[in-house]
Amino acid sequence: MVYLLLRRFIQGFFILFGVSLLSFLIIKLSPGNILDQLRLNPSISPETLKELEKAYGLNENPLIQFFKWFKNALFFDFGYSLQYHAPVTELIAQRLPNTLALSVSSALLSWLLAFPLGILAAYFKNRLLDRLILAFSYTFASIPSFFLAFLLMVVAVKTGVLPVGGTHSPNYESLPPLERFLDYLKHLTLPLAVLTLVQTAGMIRFVRSSAIEVLESPLMVYLKAKGATLKVRLKHLLRNMLNPFITLIGFEIANLVSGAGLVEIITGWPGIGMLMLEAVLSKDLFLVMGSLYIGTLLLIVGNLIADILLLLNDPRIRSGETG
Repeated sequence: MVYLLLRRFIQGFFILFGVSLLSFLIIKLSPGNILDQLRLNPSISPETLKELEKAYGLNENPLIQFFKWFKNALFFDFGYSLQYHAPVTELIAQRLPNTLALSVSSALLSWLLAFPLGILAAYFKNRLLDRLILAFSYTFASIPSFFLAFLLMVVAVKTGVLPVGGTHSPNYESLPPLERFLDYLKHLTLPLAVLTLVQTAGMIRFVRSSAIEVLESPLMVYLKAKGATLKVRLKHLLRNMLNPFITLIGFEIANLVSGAGLVEIITGWPGIGMLMLEAVLSKDLFLVMGSLYIGTLLLIVGNLIADILLLLNDPRIRSGETG
């Protein structure tokens, strides 16, 4: 386990360095920078612009800029945002709770829905229940998340059942604590419904195919012939179909920041997705780099957690690692 952690730590460092360098070069090679907007303001003198370039290191060699930024980023100091006039770490910390509230809730709901529905579809393969579950899966898997968001927003606006945009109502501050929480949940419901429906639809087919593979394996045929109870068969079914889903957990953790980005932008949910869009449009270099850094770090941590869970769940993998 120690050898695995050390190896993954070294690999993670080089992945983090490579992704950061590549994204930095792409941003630098694109025309213009955030100071171009200030140059259009006649009240800002060229001397002031030069001072800003010097203060933020934008006049230095690009590689020197990158290595200075990356050294500080290792300690979660991502520089200063010229657009928001605030430290990037502070801006990400303000938006991150909203993104995590949306993405974690949708991930939990989609897993809680997809697992029983997928296993039911596998148990009743080619029957009516299986066809109904697959119809639900194919329907929402074929609708892009942004289009589904637009449809639900139209319904919400027409009916007035749910609020659209933001995290709270104008009278939020005057509400008691419980009503504040309920008001937050009402604003969360629309983007949460979009993400949950799309993620559940895709995961159901994955669970179904994995469950069918295990159910038709010699082990399950033997247990059924032996007259094992449903509880025993379900226990062996879940244990033998866990490995691919443990691997999927790693990518789910990585998607906690980036996966909800498009839905956030469309539904007006103020999370990391909205922040990154504004940063890219304004070419706010340090804000873009900081957001990408956090996303890459989550990918590395997610894969590490998945590797550890696989080792704990499957003794065959443990023996392979030892060998």
